[in-house]
Amino acid sequence: MAENGRVAAGRTAAHDMFDADVASRALGIELVSAGDGAAVARMRVTATTLNGHAIGHGGFVFLLADTAFALACNSHGPATVAAGGEISFLRPVREGDLLTARATERARYGRSGIYDVTVSRGDEVVAEFRGRSRTPARGTGG
Repeated sequence: MAENGRVAAGRTAAHDMFDADVASRALGIELVSAGDGAAVARMRVTATTLNGHAIGHGGFVFLLADTAFALACNSHGPATVAAGGEISFLRPVREGDLLTARATERARYGRSGIYDVTVSRGDEVVAEFRGRSRTPARGTGG
């Protein structure tokens, strides 16, 4: 993050968090952008992310949305975690689909926040996610 003691242009705390996010990166999730309470992440649906019906497993779609949510709520710094999240699956996804998750901050109050994430395949919305964030009090761990 630091270049000669300065923050690199365009980098946020979310970029540092994503650099350390082994799970998301191992699934091929890419950080497209993060800043000012918003983020975009994308992932290609692969054979290893299909369920028994040969469509994209909902857990992986949730994970993509959750990653975009985490990037958005951590774009402000300090470290922020999920307090909860829910998803509505609108359309099935298939092997080869490139999914894009766009997270937007809806409200931030005290140490809490609400974020909406739209997951799409091209122009077609395939899922909607709402996440609730919490910034732990310093020194409490929660």
